[in-house]
Amino acid sequence: MRIGVVTFPGSLDDHDARRAVDLCGGESVALWHRDADLRGVDAVVIPGGFSYGDYLRAGAISRFAPVMTEVIRAAAGGMPVLGICNGFQILCESHLLPGAMIQNDHRTFICRDQRLRVESTATAWTSQFEQGEEITIVLKNQDGQFVADEPTLDRLEGEGRVAFRYLGENPNGSYRDIAGITDERGTVVGLMPHPEHCVETGFGPSLDGRRFFTSVIERVVSA
Repeated sequence: MRIGVVTFPGSLDDHDARRAVDLCGGESVALWHRDADLRGVDAVVIPGGFSYGDYLRAGAISRFAPVMTEVIRAAAGGMPVLGICNGFQILCESHLLPGAMIQNDHRTFICRDQRLRVESTATAWTSQFEQGEEITIVLKNQDGQFVADEPTLDRLEGEGRVAFRYLGENPNGSYRDIAGITDERGTVVGLMPHPEHCVETGFGPSLDGRRFFTSVIERVVSA
């Protein structure tokens, strides 16, 4: 199974994401922000970093990159897409996911191991988790506060589209402790923590990140 990982100017976790894909049994494919062809991939990961320097607003410029035109089209057709950190911001800016990401409420960068609760296993990227399971994933962000209006938050809750929730102290002020969400079909998922840093023994606090990638591989192969 081929999983594309997009590199924008300013991406810094793209190599980690490609390594995670390969370690978990997939074949990673490098995609460049100027590509107008997804090269036959079966899924896409939009990694973390500071695309285009976040000069306008985190993810706002990336939304207009040629590759995102293709990602948006593929997502509409049901292709699984995972946005991690800056990737989550880009998915919100692209309107593939609702809400927005703004600066952390404490106005500082944060880097730590973060406990999460799995709220939904009904997505292409979370099917190998258990509902309500507690996992630990690396978190590092400056613009990690997920915000949305009350009707949007109620809809996400009511439709079971909150994928992950922060446990313990809320690290960035995200509304309702939301760490990750999914679209209506469960194929597009965005989250702030970094599963690609939790796939290899001796690197990161756990191996909990592996199941993001093995979940989507299983989903596509069995489709």
